[in-house]
Order: sequence, then structure tokens, then C-alpha cells
Amino acid sequence: MAAKYQAGETYKGEFYCVKCKEKREAEGTVVANDKGTLMAKGKCPVCGTNLNRILGKA
Repeated sequence: MAAKYQAGETYKGEFYCVKCKEKREAEGTVVANDKGTLMAKGKCPVCGTNLNRILGKA
């Protein structure tokens, strides 16, 4: 599966909030971790918890 995002872009979509235990629509920035996997990082609009979504390999 090829990722359609690049590091430094913004991702807008669904994240799962572990504190609210619900899926939330949010916006976050795309970053690459040490292994090269792209991840979107944002904040929950309801409770403010950090959200992460794995997008796939770069």
C-alpha cells in the first residue's frame, strides 16, 4: 500500500480518541517516525488529547 501523503502536509480526516472512545473528525500534520512510517498527529476537538493515525509507509 503506497501512502498518498508526504511528510509536512496536513491530514484532515478521522482519528480515534482513546480518551473519548469515539472517532473524531480532526486535522493534523503528517510526520514520519524512525522506521519511515507516515503518521498524522493532531488534537481532539472535544477533550484536547493528542491523536495519532498511522497512514502507511513513505
